[in-house]
Amino acid sequence: MPQLTFALPDGSTEHVEVTALYNAGYAGRRQDEVAAHIAELAELGVPAPQTTPTLYPIAHYLAQQTDEVFVQHRRTSGEAEWALVITEHEVLLTVACDHTDRALETHGVAWSKNAAPDVLGTRAWRLSDVADHLDDITLRAWVGHGESSQLIQQGTLGDLLTPAYWLGVLADRGADKPGTVLISGTISMLPGVDQFGDAWRVEMTDPATADTISCFYRTVSMPEPIG
Repeated sequence: MPQLTFALPDGSTEHVEVTALYNAGYAGRRQDEVAAHIAELAELGVPAPQTTPTLYPIAHYLAQQTDEVFVQHRRTSGEAEWALVITEHEVLLTVACDHTDRALETHGVAWSKNAAPDVLGTRAWRLSDVADHLDDITLRAWVGHGESSQLIQQGTLGDLLTPAYWLGVLADRGADKPGTVLISGTISMLPGVDQFGDAWRVEMTDPATADTISCFYRTVSMPEPIG
């Protein structure tokens, strides 16, 4: 089982063996905006879901804390998200970046999400410690192109369906167990930014404490296949 390690604000450390991984999709709190986004994606050839929001089971070993993501072509990109991590004692909240194969996405969203890892931060908050102001927590992402980077996503957790909603969905499936990780779905990308870069950084900031949790990775191009 893959193991994740999180540093908590009180200086303690939590180790979690991942047994199940889920990616939420089309998870904006305003579902009218989600419907408009689905229409935009349909024009790019991405098949529309049968229902929203969606939940995709992902291979559990794709929950990773890494600074490198290996890709086979340039049409891949990340998505700024939060992640719930269920431990033996509590639920943790951390930052995540769902790296997605956009070429494969036109054939199947679930396929594309299983083609690259979900990169998680190495620090986390206890969900109970931030539950009373979750909507105020900010989420931002930058895409890197060589030595430069550009802001590509900016919003708050209030833009997305709540952790409580997804914990309820997991409970209904009997999946609210230690070792389960759920990635939230993403916020909108800013228009006019080239999403196909070579590095991604995501930050989640709690305005009540000014504490920021982040994750960062670079993409590594794999050699051309032989034959």
